[in-house]
Amino acid sequence: MIKVLVVDDSTFMRNSLTRMLTSDPEIEVVGQAGDGIEALEKIKELNPDLISLDLEMPRMGGLEMLEKMMRDTPKPVLVISSLTYEGAEATLKALELGALDYMPKYVEGTTVFAIAQKELTEKVKALVKSPSTRLFLAKLRMKAVKSSVVAVRTPSAASAETAAASSVGSAAAAQANAANAKLSSLSIKAVPGQGQATYVRPNEPLPTGRPNRDIVAISVSTGGPPAVQKVLTALPENFPACILIAQHMPAAFTGAFAKRLDSLCKITVKEAKNGDPIIPGIAYVCPGAQHISITIKGALPQIKVSPEPTTEIYKPCANILNQSVSIMGNKVVGLTMTGMGADGCEGSKALKAKGGYLIAQSEDTCVVYGMPRAVVEAKIFNDIVDLDDISDALIRALYK
Repeated sequence: MIKVLVVDDSTFMRNSLTRMLTSDPEIEVVGQAGDGIEALEKIKELNPDLISLDLEMPRMGGLEMLEKMMRDTPKPVLVISSLTYEGAEATLKALELGALDYMPKYVEGTTVFAIAQKELTEKVKALVKSPSTRLFLAKLRMKAVKSSVVAVRTPSAASAETAAASSVGSAAAAQANAANAKLSSLSIKAVPGQGQATYVRPNEPLPTGRPNRDIVAISVSTGGPPAVQKVLTALPENFPACILIAQHMPAAFTGAFAKRLDSLCKITVKEAKNGDPIIPGIAYVCPGAQHISITIKGALPQIKVSPEPTTEIYKPCANILNQSVSIMGNKVVGLTMTGMGADGCEGSKALKAKGGYLIAQSEDTCVVYGMPRAVVEAKIFNDIVDLDDISDALIRALYK
């Protein structure tokens, strides 16, 4: 049974989330809290497996509470965010602080999450069960224990305090060793070709000059914002390809996401507009509720942004992106990153058939290993790559 603590200053929202979560027989809501201070107390008392977290609350808001919790008692967090630009900014900050994913609040009408109950419960279960979640939390807990070791080693003014610190330090050191052992035991040994990284970063310098491929298509969903940020911030200013990103994200969030990435990256990042040119060194984030694809205008490719087809479940849809770039097959690198479901796989098959080079993120480094799993199980990947190595693998793939 997965134990959830619901944190929100709205009684209506707390009760609505509780009803939706407990509709799944695998989930139990063990408590509710109306602000960050109460939530921190309840976390110590109830030891939940996951926290659903509102960000705007009295006394102590969600961001402050999240920062304290991740430092002292790390837990998986699903942010419940408002669909506004400010809500998007706060949510992206929460993801940087360690929240694993988010769900938007609906701001129109009276039925909150009326059509999202299934998505909510599936996300909760996927986040708690994910191997990368356990590894991430183990690392944070080990960091917290090591910090306490450093703290107690600070010289004390009184000999009694020094003796006490020594005793605590020994206990903390033992905890650190236990945390290290636990971290090692959590390493998931996957069967080669079934989720484990096949890519080993070469010792050779990165290639330079004009690449053979000059378009990168990124498909990503749950857990995507911090993962995409990690990849893009590691790319050099002279990155010789154009990047198109289909990230499952609400319309109110994509502009803030692109702006945040642009402020952190050496390359240019912007929200895509219909008719934008394909230019190396620019990453285009597809606007929410739209699809991003490539169309040929004269002899040159350009970006198409459109709500059509409206029948697709996901907007943006990774399958539409990958299918469209397949017209330039051997000029394209397709990257499938963390996410629920299998969106992007069918389009990746078309891209692979036309000479595209396909990279899948490794299971151990995905928040949810759904979208990359589909590519791996379809046996259409060229490389399975750990998150830390994706920027390196991308650059090298452009020259293959």
